[in-house]
Amino acid sequence: MNEAIYLRDGDWFVPTRFAGGPWSAEAQHGGPPSALLAGAIERVEPTEMFPSRITIELLRPVQMVPHRVEVELLRPGKRVQLIGARLLSAEGEVARATALRIRADDEIDPGPPIHAEAPPDPPDKGIERPAFDGFPHFFADAVDVRYLAGGADIAGPATAWIRLAIPLVDGEEPSPLQRVVVAADTGNGISSELDFREYLFINPDLTVYLHRALIGEWVLLNAVTDISSGTGLAQSALSDQHGAIGRSLQALYVDHQRR
Repeated sequence: MNEAIYLRDGDWFVPTRFAGGPWSAEAQHGGPPSALLAGAIERVEPTEMFPSRITIELLRPVQMVPHRVEVELLRPGKRVQLIGARLLSAEGEVARATALRIRADDEIDPGPPIHAEAPPDPPDKGIERPAFDGFPHFFADAVDVRYLAGGADIAGPATAWIRLAIPLVDGEEPSPLQRVVVAADTGNGISSELDFREYLFINPDLTVYLHRALIGEWVLLNAVTDISSGTGLAQSALSDQHGAIGRSLQALYVDHQRR
């Protein structure tokens, strides 16, 4: 059996150890369940509609137990649609997502952006850094991270290439949107202002805006976190090796660790 974050059991997604997050041995990292919701939304017909924005609300910790996804069309339309999805365990809803999908038109080509920046160094120019020295975080084994600046072990902004190292679901190829969502949910981790061993800074939500689809497997995050009294905001500019693709935002709940 290949290593994967989830195994399928009918309509249920069974987490493996790779789904585990940094805050509790019993709870998943936010990226994988967010990607499950994104994938379900993409499969709603017509599948050629472009996911311009997706917002995930993590209503409570997503436990290391099987979950399934329900999807509904909230706003039908030929040009603009709103899709909703819910992640459920046997005990009920644990997360939900809404996505704004817009009709794409390949005949419209505005050319290169006026504000285009010089391309960043590619992933092979980045460096690996210690992720969480002495800190259990199994999801770190599921992604490859190459830093161009900063690091999870360095307080402050960071620039890093991130990609899934194993499949999200066993036997299935992750979609470009799923790859972006997984990477975007790491923004607060790579640009942390606080020590993981002393503080919690959990994101109860994630919003990703995109203006085009990811090309390739690697997502570049240029991430920064701002912390206030018990709250925070992590922001990431998202790119691939061809240029900018969008932005992501994470609200943060900040507190002292209680281990």
